[in-house]
This record gives sequence, C-alpha cells and structure tokens, in this order.
Amino acid sequence: VDPYGFERPADFDYAAYEEFFSTYLVILTKRAIKWSRLVKGGGAVRRSATDLNRTFPDNVRFRKTAEPCLQKTLYNVLLAYGMHNQGVGYCQGMNFIAGYLILITKNEEESFWLLDALVGRILPDYYSPAMLGLKTDQEVLAELVRLKMPAVAALMEGHGVLWTLVVSRWFICLFVDILPVETVLRIWDCLFNEGSKILFRVALTLIKQHQTFILEATSVPDICDRFKQITRGSFVTECHTFMQKIFSEPGSLSMTTITRLRESHRAALLAQG
Repeated sequence: VDPYGFERPADFDYAAYEEFFSTYLVILTKRAIKWSRLVKGGGAVRRSATDLNRTFPDNVRFRKTAEPCLQKTLYNVLLAYGMHNQGVGYCQGMNFIAGYLILITKNEEESFWLLDALVGRILPDYYSPAMLGLKTDQEVLAELVRLKMPAVAALMEGHGVLWTLVVSRWFICLFVDILPVETVLRIWDCLFNEGSKILFRVALTLIKQHQTFILEATSVPDICDRFKQITRGSFVTECHTFMQKIFSEPGSLSMTTITRLRESHRAALLAQG
C-alpha cells in the first residue's frame, strides 16, 4: 500500500521506486516549505451515491471496512456541492477529484472549497450537463496536435479515431487514475496556481514524448492501447522530471492561443447543437 492508501500491483518495481523517491524526498520537503509559506501568507489558491462504491476500490481508506471509511466523507462533499452548485449537480468524474482532495486535505470543508475552485472557476462547463467546456478542450487539444505533431493527427484521422475516445478521461478526471498519484498531485499544484492550460501541456508532453511509439499503431484498438501505455512507466513516475518536461516539450503555448482556439471550437460546437 502506498502512502495514499492505494494497493500496489504485484509487479511493482520497488527498487526503481525507492531510487527515485530517495531523491524526490528532498524536492518534496522544499515544496512543502514553499506551500506552507504561501498558505500562511494568505495566497489565493445533484445528487450522488451511485458512484461511491466505484471510487478507488483499490484504496484501503475508501473500503467500507475502513475506520473511518472515506466513502461517507466523499458522499457528504459531493452532496453538499450538488446543493451548492445546482447548475452542475453531480457529474461522473467528480467523485475521483473529490476523493483525491479528501485523501490529501483529510477535511470535508477544505475538500468542498477546493472542488468548488476547480469546478466553478478553473474548469467552467467541464462538469455541466452539456459538458461544453470538456468537449471544447478536447477539440482544442486535437488542433494543437495537428499544429505540433501533424503525423499523429494524420494517424488519428486516417483511422477515424475521435480524440474523445482516447483522452476524455485524461481531462474529466484531471489525470486521476491515469497517472501515478505523486505526478497527479504535482499537476494539480500547477492547475490551481496557473489554470487549465496546464492540462494541455501534460497531454501534449505525453503524446510528443511517445510520438514514435504511437505512430507504429496499425489499427483503432492498437491506437487506443498505445494511448493507455504512454501513461505508465518511469517517464510519468519520476514526477519532478516529468513536470520539468511539460514546460519544455510542448514548446510555446500562450494563453492567448488557447483562448482563441477555445472560442473558435466552442462556437462550432454550439452551432452543431
């Protein structure tokens, strides 16, 4: 079981992980001090029950036998948020996000307000009934890939693979249950601090780093499988190096460009009805 309560697979490489973590521990300590200073300095930072049993079944703290069982805490946070933001209510994916927040903060109220910051401010319309924000950003990613990695875009188009088929969970779950927990938490640090543009940097880095591997795919199932495989392994486990990569690998990615692409694709989606 890892420090967050998730059971590790039988083939987990403990030696490689310990080697990585021995150096990462120093980085964690430095970052904890920075976050402590930021918080002390006052820096800004519908119903649900059907998905509770499916939330982190491999996490010992969410099992009904756990004491305390975090399923109850999760239910309280999601129910409160559904009442607070009735335009959103509850959407699949929010349970994983709220669950991570609970694991880290260990506090219902803090988890609630962090969830509100994500759903209400940082990612507007991602979790609304029409999911227009989510659909828009998937289209934006597709265009960014066409601009930066045209061969990958051509492969997808040639096989008729919709981007929503391979990256929808990346966006809707904010990489929870996609990437290792330490890596997700580092991504979320940037998400809270810099906004949603970071999601494109992560997605583009994953694709660019494994571009040759993806281009070897010869069928739709093969493409889908390769997109799953690129979220595993040492590249994503070594989270500090990974976070450095996401600010260099995708190249220039201004908020002006993201906003322009969002406006264009949002209008196109609305026109489609």
